[in-house]
Amino acid sequence: MSKNPIYLYVGADCISAFAMSAFVVLKEKGLDFDLRTVDLKNGQQHSSAYREISLTRRVPTLLHGNFALSESSAIAEYLDEVYRAPAHATVLPADRETRAQARQLQAWIRSDFMPLKSERQADRIYFPEPVKPLSDPAQRACDKLLAAADRLISDDRYGVFGDWCIADTDFALMLNRLIACGDPVPPKLVRYVERQWARPSVQQWVNQKRV
Repeated sequence: MSKNPIYLYVGADCISAFAMSAFVVLKEKGLDFDLRTVDLKNGQQHSSAYREISLTRRVPTLLHGNFALSESSAIAEYLDEVYRAPAHATVLPADRETRAQARQLQAWIRSDFMPLKSERQADRIYFPEPVKPLSDPAQRACDKLLAAADRLISDDRYGVFGDWCIADTDFALMLNRLIACGDPVPPKLVRYVERQWARPSVQQWVNQKRV
């Protein structure tokens, strides 16, 4: 196992859904790491120092010794391969097909629902304020999200695929965009979000100081 130090670069405001995902992975795996912040509002991500670390100039970026990696889903897969069970918890399902489905869910959340994300931004979870009713494109995206969630989520299981995996954190945050803004969400889905949000790793992110 590598003994290299681990650093996670996140936005100083700590509102990025993807930074949260990488943070939760590190916490769930029980890894020691230093959290470093990047002042996105003032363009620190474009500084020469950060360009040397992050190919994408985005957050999150993981620095493991001399190895740098951006994009939260890539970070999760990398850490799951480097820090394996049983010494460390797994953050993606072990079964091949279930693992592929979890990756599918993560990729879908990241690539779709853009009108909804624009009108129900993740920072509303931490800084609530009144919002306008959803536009027609955002409502269609919302309807698609809730229909998929109704199909995937059951009160008989802790997570979408039974046990927790990092896709649950990502999915819960997507749904929490609606809950935090007061949009109607079926009780079953609210309970799912509450289960995920109560995890200690998630709460450690929620309780980060935000500037």
